[in-house]
Amino acid sequence: MPLTLGTVGHFGLAVKDPKRSARWWISRLGMTEVFTFDGGVAVGNDAVTIALFKGTPRPHAFAHMSFHMSGMRALRSALAHLKRQKVDIEDPGDEIGPEAEGSRNMGLWFRDPDGYRWELSVIAKRPKRRRRRLAKP
Repeated sequence: MPLTLGTVGHFGLAVKDPKRSARWWISRLGMTEVFTFDGGVAVGNDAVTIALFKGTPRPHAFAHMSFHMSGMRALRSALAHLKRQKVDIEDPGDEIGPEAEGSRNMGLWFRDPDGYRWELSVIAKRPKRRRRRLAKP
């Protein structure tokens, strides 16, 4: 039987200080506190919940996670906001670029205080197909 994954409910990240990390996510990325639990804090929005639990961060084991933005205007606005918040953004001076060589998707990358890498991206619209006209007999 095929399996179809649904929307991400939540995921957990080991962080040095869950309360400090929660404040960062709330102030920098507009999350809200969803709930607390023994040794941690969950933050989230309508799209995702992140359970921040006390542990040893392992950013090298987590390449990155991407959050989709509604368009380039939203991505540029997010970049300006992250800069004002002094977030550790990659590629200073050339922050927004293709997700990979030859990709039409655009993104920007940054790190949180525990060193995890995050991406904000805009998925390129597919080009409209040109309709072929069939020759009339």
